[in-house]
Amino acid sequence: MAVLTEDQRRKWDESNDDLFYAEPRFVQHLDEAFRRRLTQLYRQRIPPCAVVLDLMSSWVSHLPDEISYQTVIGHGLNTAELEANPRLDRHWRQNLNRDQQLPLKDASVDACLIVAGWQYLQQPEAVARELWRVLRPDSQLIVAFSNRMFFTKAPQIWADGSDRDHLSYVAEVLMAQGWPQPELIAEDTQASGVMGWIGGKGDPFFAVIATKPA
Repeated sequence: MAVLTEDQRRKWDESNDDLFYAEPRFVQHLDEAFRRRLTQLYRQRIPPCAVVLDLMSSWVSHLPDEISYQTVIGHGLNTAELEANPRLDRHWRQNLNRDQQLPLKDASVDACLIVAGWQYLQQPEAVARELWRVLRPDSQLIVAFSNRMFFTKAPQIWADGSDRDHLSYVAEVLMAQGWPQPELIAEDTQASGVMGWIGGKGDPFFAVIATKPA
């Protein structure tokens, strides 16, 4: 079921995303406080020996180092970044704004992760349906993000929205495709080092967690 209008799908920069992501970016797009909270969430929610899909990934996956998984499958738009990611057992490159069909079997994944990626999807409804297809019953989809983005590459609905709007929007898209009402997380984080000792905050942490019914 469609949620977005055509205007809401438009971006300031409508050039091919393959060109924008052609050069690897070996940098951290989210601060240490956010990454620490994300890894903690993965530690709590993803069981050992799971088949994990890291959708819209890069050179890091933020999974806890001490936990082993059966397979970690990566997807992204830059091959060099994916090849540099030590947690990925295999990966593929695909532009989800042009082709939403995932090259994965039905009910073959135990957990799907999307970090700071949903905000660039122009066809999120189709992606949500594909994730429903490839996830096994009782598996989780974890969509995490902060307040950062490449503004010119974010669809209008994301560029115009507040942090709370973003949470509601992701949940609305998922539920419109048949997902049960997801869990929403909105938290402040504590900055690392001296700034954290005096009450400084890191990047805010937001997550939408949807569970496919058993």
